[in-house]
Amino acid sequence: MTRFSSRHSTSPFIWCVAIICAIISVAVIIGGIVIFAGYMVIHPRVPILSVEYAHLDLLKYDIVGVMQTQITIVIRAENDNGKAHALFDETNFKLSYEGRTIAYLKQGEFEVGKLKSMDSHYVVQSYPIPLSQTMIQATDYAVKQDVITFELKGGSKSRWRVGPLGSVKFECNLSCELRFRPSDHNYIPQSPCTSAHKH
Repeated sequence: MTRFSSRHSTSPFIWCVAIICAIISVAVIIGGIVIFAGYMVIHPRVPILSVEYAHLDLLKYDIVGVMQTQITIVIRAENDNGKAHALFDETNFKLSYEGRTIAYLKQGEFEVGKLKSMDSHYVVQSYPIPLSQTMIQATDYAVKQDVITFELKGGSKSRWRVGPLGSVKFECNLSCELRFRPSDHNYIPQSPCTSAHKH
């Protein structure tokens, strides 16, 4: 009995595609190992944002129910990494009073060196704010108690980069109350206003 056999040779194109895929796979694996090793060696810490200082520069409030204010806020960016610089970008904060936004704080990209910190000074001046009846009552009570409270929320996107190892991104968020004494305009520090995780 005669037997017939057929042989189908693989085209060079398929071989080229397979080799390229293999090279890419090996490169990805090696890159992942290098980044992981670099991460373990550098062991980066999450950069921190915190309110370092604040002052109620101006507070005008009349019987008609219109308030005007100016507040100085100093926000500190800290980089506790000893082997990597930290970049901060898209830094945005919102200052509110009794649920109403009175100002936005913004800053462009900036860098903080290894084991260093940088203070950003914001002078926040609001336009005259017409108060609702509820806000008028809350403000009257605050003035009598000599404690007025503003809310600060926002944050920044940060990342560290070391040579060819790439970068790791973090989010630093703040959400806290800023309390002042209307009588002398001084800041009343409460629990630390910081993006650091509390344990």
